[in-house]
Amino acid sequence: MAKKAKRLTPILPRGFVDRDPDEIIAVDAMIHRIKAVYERYGFDPLETPMFEYTESLGKFLPDTDRPNAGVFSLQDDDEQWMSLRYDLTAPLARYFAQNFETLPKPFRSYRQGYVFRNEKPGPGRFRQFMQFDADSVGAPDAAADAEMCMMMADVMDELGLTGKFVVRVNNRKVLDGVLAAAGLADDPETSLIVLRAIDKMDRLGVDGVKLLLGEGREDESGDFTKGAGLIGDQIDRILAYVTADADSETLFDVLAEQVGENEQGQQGVAELKEMQALFDAAGYSRDKVKIDPSVVRGLEYYTGPVFEAELTFPVTNEKGQTVIFGSVGGGGRYDGLVSRFRAEAVPATGISIGVSRLANALQLVGELGDKERFGPVVVMIMDKDEIANYQKMVAELRAAGVRAELYLGQSKNMGKQMKYADRRNAPAVVIEGSEERAAGEVQVKDLVAGKIASKDITDNAEWRAARPAQVSVKRDQLVEHIKSLVAQNETSDAAS
Repeated sequence: MAKKAKRLTPILPRGFVDRDPDEIIAVDAMIHRIKAVYERYGFDPLETPMFEYTESLGKFLPDTDRPNAGVFSLQDDDEQWMSLRYDLTAPLARYFAQNFETLPKPFRSYRQGYVFRNEKPGPGRFRQFMQFDADSVGAPDAAADAEMCMMMADVMDELGLTGKFVVRVNNRKVLDGVLAAAGLADDPETSLIVLRAIDKMDRLGVDGVKLLLGEGREDESGDFTKGAGLIGDQIDRILAYVTADADSETLFDVLAEQVGENEQGQQGVAELKEMQALFDAAGYSRDKVKIDPSVVRGLEYYTGPVFEAELTFPVTNEKGQTVIFGSVGGGGRYDGLVSRFRAEAVPATGISIGVSRLANALQLVGELGDKERFGPVVVMIMDKDEIANYQKMVAELRAAGVRAELYLGQSKNMGKQMKYADRRNAPAVVIEGSEERAAGEVQVKDLVAGKIASKDITDNAEWRAARPAQVSVKRDQLVEHIKSLVAQNETSDAAS
């Protein structure tokens, strides 16, 4: 007896997701709008491969024979390790260094694409996701950082999020200066605990951060988090810095006082002051772009200004709690990355937008995917011997710019063809049997008419008389009739 063939279970690897047509089209529309802003600022597109030599990615390489911690890797036939890119910035650094002699400096580029992380997946945490970056490599001044913040604000406005976001700005030099003034310059382990405590300011408030700066904090569940172990004056200095009022005219005086005589900290305060002057001059109010001393990003990565685009409207999380949506992107200055490839100093600054997270936010506020998308007009097959004639209809519709297809399924049953058209969300089907062919006509069935009539039209009888669900159309008038019908559908959809 023959062995029964084993069937595979169709299942995705953990941490990966499929994307359906509606999501793809909606996200593509969002990306098109972001690109328009980037290009308005003078940035040009760049694409790098998904694979890089593993040593080029740098920061996530373990000390093992197989470099697969944090990244997905494989060995080439020349025994060199290659890895799927972890972000879009390391490939940019390699590209810039490789083409250093021919590129304009600053080099302004934007890139979009998938990145891959060999990490444990979880809710909202995937192993493959899309990023959309813009970077200026070779720009040393805070004006370049200010421009990134303004561009990020313009992106949010372009996407319909005006009044629902704030771009928060800080400077790692100021953070490091405060830590040095608090006596932590030579204590990186304690400094890291302090920075992580500051990063929890939005969630825990001043009292919670104060506990984490001291002996520690016990949460609602009874779990205890050990603190940084700082004493009174150290805690007071850091809290005075974190709680400095961004809207106060004395903000920069407060920051300067908290960094003390630390030269790096004073330089950071001067950079923030310069950036604020540029925001003011360009008309970016402080409820749109705001200096915020509590912003902590890229502890081992950023070297100067850091910024974060935060959406400020409330949403319900997986626990049923009302929370602020939070960050959808950010960036900062990273002056050390290109130095892995070249001896000379190459300053750089950039932003990165989390495409999936931003798309989710736009769906929540009705700015993405809320418009119904119609499928193609379906030309039905009523007579197998007339397929060439049906195909000619499809070609005419396509030539006129109408999305159309010939039904190519196995069954030529009319009911099943209609069911297919419904599932495709076709705006109409075209029917030509022998009687219609003899009369030089076709039947056009308007599949949207019934939906609109039941939803929006108060006088259905009058509306159906004006737009009947099925009509006979002269064969040579098919294209114009379909174009008019599709235009009506678009108008009705926009009105609804």
